[in-house]
Amino acid sequence: MAKKTQEGEIGVDELNYSEALAELETILKSLESDSVDVDVLATKVQRAAALISLCRGKISAARLHVEQVVGEIDATS
Repeated sequence: MAKKTQEGEIGVDELNYSEALAELETILKSLESDSVDVDVLATKVQRAAALISLCRGKISAARLHVEQVVGEIDATS
């Protein structure tokens, strides 16, 4: 079961790439609105930064895995 933060959000480390990206899009939409609650702005930006870091890490890991697989294919050819 995914762990939730005090704010009721699922911990960033519990999300997969698609979930993190969807949440980032939601945060971006809320930040673009004229009715941004200043009291939660810093929290949203901090969460977005954590989500971006997670997505970058997952992309890097996937890139490394693909390079390893391609390397193995090249080695056997």
